[in-house]
Amino acid sequence: MRREVPFNKMIGSEEELRALVGYPSEIVTKKVVRYLDEHCRTFISLSPFLTMSTADKSGFCDVSPRGDSPGFVLVLNKNYLRPGNKRVDSLSNIISNPKVGLLFFIPGLGETLRVNGKAFIVKDEELLKQMAVNGKTPMLAVAVEVNECFIHCAKAFKRSRLWDSSSWHSKAKLPSAANMLRDHTKLSDYLSEDLEEMLKEDYKELY
Repeated sequence: MRREVPFNKMIGSEEELRALVGYPSEIVTKKVVRYLDEHCRTFISLSPFLTMSTADKSGFCDVSPRGDSPGFVLVLNKNYLRPGNKRVDSLSNIISNPKVGLLFFIPGLGETLRVNGKAFIVKDEELLKQMAVNGKTPMLAVAVEVNECFIHCAKAFKRSRLWDSSSWHSKAKLPSAANMLRDHTKLSDYLSEDLEEMLKEDYKELY
């Protein structure tokens, strides 16, 4: 059953959108580069965290977080990098629709690096050996052919005060992952305390 849309006024064309918000400045238009230059390489080498956006063949989207020590993303050359692990959601999407979007973060820095391109699921043994962590070599990796990359301004970080610890909520106010997991999965036989302990044990094994 189709849901009723709770909106009365919606933008229906790019012309209508541009008439309302206008056009980007020259510096915004020209900031896109088609390869990983020295600035992009430095940014990626310092980033311990990124998000990867994919979509399946029907257009259903997924964004997954990826994180490890800075430098966990391997820059192969100016056109290719390796940001992935074996997360099945993203891999399934890549098989049907290889277009991906990456957003790199550096703690304390407001600007982010956006990279868009075409993804491949690879299993080259020599390449995978370079990604071994704690003696464990991944079975698969995601490689990305870079189509465009550009720096994104810090306005969102400044407005949200994301890196300002004085703006953070107390731990008592934070949502409980265990409660969310229990309610979303409908596992009423589990107590929140049990799920909390399961999560703690799971997080101990990072690789």
